[in-house]
Amino acid sequence: MAGYFPVSLSYGVFITFVVAGTVESQSSCHNAMPFDANHDQRLETLQEHLRACPTITPELLRDVMARACPRLRAHPPPAKAKLDGLIAAGAWIDAVLALLKLELPQWMLRRLVYDDGEWHCWLSKHPALPVEFDDSIEAVHEHPALALLSALLEARRISAARANVRPPPVPQVRALPGHIVCCDNFA
Repeated sequence: MAGYFPVSLSYGVFITFVVAGTVESQSSCHNAMPFDANHDQRLETLQEHLRACPTITPELLRDVMARACPRLRAHPPPAKAKLDGLIAAGAWIDAVLALLKLELPQWMLRRLVYDDGEWHCWLSKHPALPVEFDDSIEAVHEHPALALLSALLEARRISAARANVRPPPVPQVRALPGHIVCCDNFA
């Protein structure tokens, strides 16, 4: 059975990916995942869940949005309506790219390549830099939207880990009474 994946990129180009193969049972993709208080572990478990799924479904994408996209709730209704419209239309890659733009605006798609039966997706904060100097994220899956969604989860995990690392606070020094120092340069 051949699967058709319509993608309308934001630049007015309409592409249809045709993938030949059999569709396996998707019952393993919709099992409820246990709640884990550790955010990093939850994202890792969600990534493993995505790796096991053969294809993307609206329920799977909404589940990822509910579990891994806390900033999405803060966006205005038109942005969410656009995302819902893309999901309803089955434009999975556009939906994940819109989710990436809403959830992690500093990350951008650097590359999406099909090689040896797998889609390789790279996300980057600085796509104009040469690959050697850029800290990009790579994710691999048989389905292009799931490769992109896995990369989004990895970017979320890295961003959350970096946000938790705070620089040491600057010690506060109180001025001693009677000693005033002027540090201005009047030259």
